[in-house]
Amino acid sequence: MTARGTRLAAWGMACTLSLPAALQAAPVAGVSGVGDGSQTAQASQVSQQALLAQVRERVQSAPVVRGQFTQLKTVQGFRQPLKSSGDFVVARGKGIAWQVRQPFASTLIVRPDSLLSRGADGSTAVQMRAQDEPVLRTINAMLFSVVSADLAQLTHYFEVSGQVQGARWRLHLVPRDPVLAQWLQAVDLSGQQFVQSVQLQEARGDRSQIQMANPVAEQALRAQDAALFD
Repeated sequence: MTARGTRLAAWGMACTLSLPAALQAAPVAGVSGVGDGSQTAQASQVSQQALLAQVRERVQSAPVVRGQFTQLKTVQGFRQPLKSSGDFVVARGKGIAWQVRQPFASTLIVRPDSLLSRGADGSTAVQMRAQDEPVLRTINAMLFSVVSADLAQLTHYFEVSGQVQGARWRLHLVPRDPVLAQWLQAVDLSGQQFVQSVQLQEARGDRSQIQMANPVAEQALRAQDAALFD
């Protein structure tokens, strides 16, 4: 598989099995990463830095965050969105675990150097490794930056705009990478201390939405969760 094919396949897998949602339709106002001339570009950059500084003040940084999710995925050609729900764990330096409970049990593990999908019986359905497809490391880092609101990494992968209102914040992300842009049109994040919702709009018209609820910050992985990343 080519690097381009791997990017799209890995992102598509993550979108289908795991990624996020935000269901507020209010327009995102604020800054843009693109300007008309050097002065506009410089002003935009300063505004973006100010926006991210405000968000950084509100987001809680923790080694481990766990919670529940509900996902709605709207697929072109289907009348009703596909709904799934389950539990998630985001562990700094380890990755992301999405454990789907309904309607069918499955687990997606996104590590820095691999992506693994397991069935209800624990058998491996799909596995990709960065040693075989080096671009996967970048894909997974990008996924982690979205789910965990890693602001430094977000600006590496996306043009960022948004707004802050009280304790709440919203970010609108547009991919910088033209290859990624062929798959992904935009991502909208919102939250308070943690990411609470994300809406992912694919270029082909499909949309993934996940509401992330009951987030809990912890200092270390629980034993059963640590086993997922082994």
